[in-house]
Amino acid sequence: MTRVIITGAGGRMGKALIACATHFRDLEIVGRIEAGDDLSAVIAAGDVVIDFSLHSATPEIVAQCARHKKAVVIGTTGHSEAEKSEITSRKTEIPLVWSSNYSTGVNTLFWLTRRAAEILGTDFDLEVVEMHHRLKKDAPSGTAKTLAEILADVRHQSLETVARHGRAGIVGERTPQEIGIHSLRGGDVVGDHTVIFANNGERVELTHKASSRDTFANGALRAALWAVQQKPGLYDMQDVLGLK
Repeated sequence: MTRVIITGAGGRMGKALIACATHFRDLEIVGRIEAGDDLSAVIAAGDVVIDFSLHSATPEIVAQCARHKKAVVIGTTGHSEAEKSEITSRKTEIPLVWSSNYSTGVNTLFWLTRRAAEILGTDFDLEVVEMHHRLKKDAPSGTAKTLAEILADVRHQSLETVARHGRAGIVGERTPQEIGIHSLRGGDVVGDHTVIFANNGERVELTHKASSRDTFANGALRAALWAVQQKPGLYDMQDVLGLK
């Protein structure tokens, strides 16, 4: 039995994790941590921590996991470069699974996006469009960033240099190098992502639409079961699914 502690248990994803965990026979929730609770009081009882709290809280959560030699699955997004550096510094101490999206479908989209970019080449213009509910705090989404990073990687580009976040005014013609990233917010949309490959006379679109947070929760729980069997290192959902 794998014993799981959830940080951010009172949030939308935390509640989905708790609900979905009942369908995993070899998994038990032994800790539910919300803002103000002391993780150190329960961490010894768990084998792995699933973090869906806040990006600012993640570095300390990972540090506590490292001190107690517990695996961690990170679901928070919007980290600063300093936070990312602090988190990844623990990869030599414990297994870290860190993915922008834990949906099996979205990770298939990541794989398809790379393959499409490789096949279609540099003649196609690249655009990423994402939509989420009105309460989402960061933009673009972590998933949209990952999709754009995949596109930039295939073309051997630096995303920071070629990313274009929206357009307004007289911006001139679209350059062949740029990768457009556009964020929409409204209603209760769980998460929609589309990658557009546009050329003269044809267009290819790859789309994933999530209608329930359960798809993310089930993936994160699957990642937790996988993580406790791994050596220290930095992994993502592609590793969990064997897509690498």
